[in-house]
Amino acid sequence: MNKKIKIGTLYLILLGAFLFALLMLSKIIPYLSFERYTDFLGTKMDEVLDNSLFNWAFYVHITSSFFVMIAGVFQFIPPFIRKTSFHRSIGKVYMVGILILAAPSGLILGYFANGGLPCKIAFCLQSFIWWICTAIALNSVKKKDFLSHTQWIFRSYAVTLAAMSLRVDSYIMTYVFHTKPLETYLTVTWLSWVGNLFLAEILIYFGMGQFLLKSLKK
Repeated sequence: MNKKIKIGTLYLILLGAFLFALLMLSKIIPYLSFERYTDFLGTKMDEVLDNSLFNWAFYVHITSSFFVMIAGVFQFIPPFIRKTSFHRSIGKVYMVGILILAAPSGLILGYFANGGLPCKIAFCLQSFIWWICTAIALNSVKKKDFLSHTQWIFRSYAVTLAAMSLRVDSYIMTYVFHTKPLETYLTVTWLSWVGNLFLAEILIYFGMGQFLLKSLKK
């Protein structure tokens, strides 16, 4: 994979993530009215909506995930990476956002997920792997193993973007392959993050980590 393809692929992914984050913000704002049956919350039973743990996890997750996704975009843009103090600050937002807020709250939401046991397992496992990838990335940078740090951040951000992939995959399955709603949901709960991790491994294999590290020297 040559330099132009690598930089083009990277910026295409980041542009998609940034635009999706803006779309996600438009979806988050209505929830801040705290109306009981707003959008997704309307799919939940009253006993779930009455659960304070679910409500805490839901609002923490949707807000922290937005900031994590935006922070992640700036982690991979070479000019911003070269600004060391900025990169460290935005990295702290990303790390804290996932390790303390988004992943733990996602794990709780996974327990309350619609779709039965397969979906609950998928969402809980996604949050666990999200936390692990981010924790390893943090540990790697503390050891000054910058290549490992970069590779694990790729994996972490791949899981971060599962929210975007879930919607894209759902659209494709519904309108291209004409799958049934339950079939679509059961598939995308796994495909959205497993597929993203697979793509991350392809980028890592073709040297995207080394490419970013080399860009710091320019």
